[in-house]
Amino acid sequence: VQLVESGGGVVQPGGSLRLSCTTSGFTFSVWDMNWVRQIPVKGPEWIAGIEVDTDSTYYSDSVKGRFTISRDDATGTLFLQMNNLKPEDTALYQCVRGSRLSVLAMGRENWGRGTQVTVSS
Repeated sequence: VQLVESGGGVVQPGGSLRLSCTTSGFTFSVWDMNWVRQIPVKGPEWIAGIEVDTDSTYYSDSVKGRFTISRDDATGTLFLQMNNLKPEDTALYQCVRGSRLSVLAMGRENWGRGTQVTVSS
């Protein structure tokens, strides 16, 4: 199982980034997928999830209306479009497979290593 994030970087407040998570080693199309971000002093925060079959999406209040999660089952890729970025969005962003209801308890084999996003002027 591999999950590899990309697309992070340094952006000014109000800017946008699009993160990708490329997967392999498992059947992506049968897994719910999520984005979780980590700030060292605060610990992991689930921010977005997308379900299989229905493609229903869910967001934390902190990103709702600014971030959009999507998936491409044909290529096994998960995306996170991030708009109107704020300094408090600065974090390590990781993709995680599994139900959004238990994602933070998923074993490390279900997590990517992450891509760093820094929002600063």
